[in-house]
Amino acid sequence: MAATTAVAPKAAARPVQQAPRRGLPRLRTMLIAAAAYIVAVIFILPYLEMTLTALRPPNELLDADYFPHHLAWSNFTSLWSTGIGTNLRVSLEVAGGATALVLLVAIPAAYHTARRRFRGRTAFLLVVLITQMFQPTALVVGIYGQYNALNLIDNVGPLILINAGFNMAFAIWILNAYFGAIPKELEEAALVDGCTRLGAMFRVILPLALPGIVTALIFTFIAAWNEFIVALTLTSSPANEPLTVGLNNFIGAYSVDWQHLFAGSVIATIPVIVLFALIERKVVSGLTAGSVK
Repeated sequence: MAATTAVAPKAAARPVQQAPRRGLPRLRTMLIAAAAYIVAVIFILPYLEMTLTALRPPNELLDADYFPHHLAWSNFTSLWSTGIGTNLRVSLEVAGGATALVLLVAIPAAYHTARRRFRGRTAFLLVVLITQMFQPTALVVGIYGQYNALNLIDNVGPLILINAGFNMAFAIWILNAYFGAIPKELEEAALVDGCTRLGAMFRVILPLALPGIVTALIFTFIAAWNEFIVALTLTSSPANEPLTVGLNNFIGAYSVDWQHLFAGSVIATIPVIVLFALIERKVVSGLTAGSVK
């Protein structure tokens, strides 16, 4: 009997895959990019208008042209003779002092509530959250009466304390969530290696929680920098008025000094822009921390 051999089928030739062509962006991507640019322009236009108005000569203030024909840089140089430098210094003291005080209190409080399960922990966090519901505007009468009884009206210290108090809740909550997201095993490993609890906090936990700390810092600084109602109520002399109140002084009962008002507004935005530009990456990472498990 003759042996029959099966002929193996030929392997099917695989089609050669061609590299995908790099075509034009999809219509959806183009529309999203166009919408993003439009939104960016809408947000930038007020700042551009503010800068252009600050550079307008007085005789071109009511002109219909968007761009001035002549640039009056003297609006910025003459601004310093109005005492705006003193207002800028007070704003830096208030915002810097309130931010330092908030971080000094919020970091230990948030660390303790994140690492310890003590009795009343939930109630403490709830009370902290409730304080965020009260705004300085609603409490300004009581605040004025309290500091008037203590003879602390027209002083920079109360402004620092009030701004710190009204921004403390936000800092504690955001830092509590960030400390809670850091594994306890890292801290326990540092304790095994010989660190104390305080040393483990400074050497391990705080460097890892730096994005959250920076986020609390920038939001506290901006809130204190922009505060107006309490500062207007508790200050009466130009030497103790922050920048927001100093700018308000350019608005009179019968006229408005638009050039100096807008020039001062441009100067008021510069410190915040510089601060945010320096730590923008850490702010974004701090806001998105914990969003992916």
